[in-house]
Amino acid sequence: MNASQCYDSHLGPNNKIGPFTHVRTGTVTDEGVHLGAYVETKNANFAEGNTVSHLTYIGDADVGKYCNFGCGTVTCNYDGEGKYRTTIGDYAFIGCNTNLVAPVKVGSRAFTAAGSTIGHDVPDGALGIERAKQAEVAAWGAKKLEKYVAKKQKLEAEKKTTDAPDLLQGGLLPWPF
Repeated sequence: MNASQCYDSHLGPNNKIGPFTHVRTGTVTDEGVHLGAYVETKNANFAEGNTVSHLTYIGDADVGKYCNFGCGTVTCNYDGEGKYRTTIGDYAFIGCNTNLVAPVKVGSRAFTAAGSTIGHDVPDGALGIERAKQAEVAAWGAKKLEKYVAKKQKLEAEKKTTDAPDLLQGGLLPWPF
């Protein structure tokens, strides 16, 4: 275990933990589990051979054996009132930046596509994918920048004539140009 914290949990043999992993109360791992950099777990059961490499939260979950979690996976276990469990079958592959909205089950040998928010069960062997269609708003960035520059110029002009605070230095505007 490298530069990590573990509380009231049971780690199995031959686990690789860390760096900077937070293993919270109720986590149980079987043999050969890898919980990598900036992974947080809570009340989660991991069968043997799982890989959770980095930047992931797995809470209130039961994970089958030999699953892989892409970077940025989150089990969304709390709805503001109650906590719910996520169940993941053996050999599942969870794509990067997947949100698993509990209660939800991802079946054995199932996949989730990167960037998906999975709120319905994914059957064994299936692919769960949820994405809105991408849209581009023409000239939006140019118009936004134009408004920002005009506002900045106005504020700088006002500053020269009054004792107005420097909003750029105070961090009140989104980005410094």
